[in-house]
Amino acid sequence: MKALTLFALGSLSLLPLSSQAIPLNDDFSLLLDVALASDYRTRGISQTQNDPALQAGATLAHSSGLYLGAWSSNVDFGGGLKTRQEVDYYAGWLWQATDDVSLDIGYLKYTYPKESQFNQSEAYGILSVYGVKLGAYYSADAPGINSEQNSLYSYVGYETELPYDVSLTLRYGDMDFKDPHLYSRSGEAEDSYREWEVKLTHELAGVMLGLSYIDTDLSKSECISNWGFDDVCSATVVASVSKSF
Repeated sequence: MKALTLFALGSLSLLPLSSQAIPLNDDFSLLLDVALASDYRTRGISQTQNDPALQAGATLAHSSGLYLGAWSSNVDFGGGLKTRQEVDYYAGWLWQATDDVSLDIGYLKYTYPKESQFNQSEAYGILSVYGVKLGAYYSADAPGINSEQNSLYSYVGYETELPYDVSLTLRYGDMDFKDPHLYSRSGEAEDSYREWEVKLTHELAGVMLGLSYIDTDLSKSECISNWGFDDVCSATVVASVSKSF
């Protein structure tokens, strides 16, 4: 089996501040979260060979907007790769101008025990204005075929409330690599792909239920050429249940 050469990493829907955060004192609060999902998809690509994932995170936030934390999930990249865990570390600053306008900037480090060649870092920025989100994640050390390379993930999203206390989240993203290595059946190589998600969430008895439709514009040949399998990039429905403390 062809080993993976690139990863669309991270599931940063990490919000450093929450109404459910545990107050530690006048300035600091702690947010703990745990989730179970039928698949771990990030930027459209399955990180678990379409199998379920158990995820947990902790974020320490300051009243100034500064925060830092860690997040982890099980992973399975197949192809004989030994890592079975992703551990992410992040730090940033959330500027809340109003209830409807905010800017989140920070640094994120992805690590993979037993497969450190896939470790990478990203700097990110997310602007939220009345439900519309514009985000970008830049990496100067993304794993490449023969060496590290630059990558840029950018997206536009929208969040709104529907009847019956249901929330709708939409996202359309572009994953762009410096070097083209997504090969089609004809042998042509692309350096980017698009992905999108439609997600519904509903809180029930203090637990958040989620249902997502996720897809990419990658062909089976392009998926195999980079991730080693033809079914980790295709359309799927992901169910999830999560709890924040």
